[in-house]
This record gives sequence, C-alpha cells and structure tokens, in this order.
Amino acid sequence: MTTKLSPIVSEFDTQEQADSYDRWFRARVEAAMNSTKPRIPHDEVMAGAWKIIEEAKARRKQA
Repeated sequence: MTTKLSPIVSEFDTQEQADSYDRWFRARVEAAMNSTKPRIPHDEVMAGAWKIIEEAKARRKQA
C-alpha cells in the first residue's frame, strides 16, 4: 500500500519514497564518515565557493 504524504509535511509523495531517500542519505553519510580521504576544512571550501561566485559576478559585468 502506498501512503500519500502531504506536501506541507513532506517533500516526498509517498512514505516509501521518504524511506528510500532516508536509507540512501544515511548510507552516504556513513560512507563519508568512514572515508580515509583527507578532510577539507569548512573555511577552505567556503573560500573556494566565494571565489567561484565572485568570478561569475565579474563575468556577468563584462557581458
């Protein structure tokens, strides 16, 4: 049986979709937490993001 969810309460149409997304999300988080890749500090990521934003603004001004 497919349970319809209210769009006011959930971004998913059915409980099954919500459960599927929850399983996927938790698996991604667990994989990231168990990763041996070096961590990137938040400030470094944000500096890169701001650089991209500023470059895009500069391109728009030139256009």
